[in-house]
Amino acid sequence: MEENKLREISAAALAYLGDSVIEIRVREHLVNEGYSSSARLNERALDFVRAPMQAKAMEKLLPLLSEEEEAVFRRGRNIGHTAKPRSSTIAEYRSATGMEALFGYLHLKGELGRIDELFALAYDIENK
Repeated sequence: MEENKLREISAAALAYLGDSVIEIRVREHLVNEGYSSSARLNERALDFVRAPMQAKAMEKLLPLLSEEEEAVFRRGRNIGHTAKPRSSTIAEYRSATGMEALFGYLHLKGELGRIDELFALAYDIENK
């Protein structure tokens, strides 16, 4: 997608898309790891997609981001959330939203390799 069009997309829309990008990446990883029970798959997926886990993942990624990627993360993080999260702090929730915005942005840019790289670094996964 053209850079000008990408800038016009709201951070909330990027986070909405990025949530599904991360979810698919998590599911692919878990299936590749050999999990087959849907209950176990869903249980393990929570280790990746809960806001506190995504916030920890972003702590690892922040020093590795380009200026452009960091700006997208900040846009997502700074969305004006109105609901108080149930299982995380507001800071964790905001950081997780920033991560989702970043992954949505990279997906729209077609940077699938960068998504794989960041996902692996965020969750200490060896690329196979």
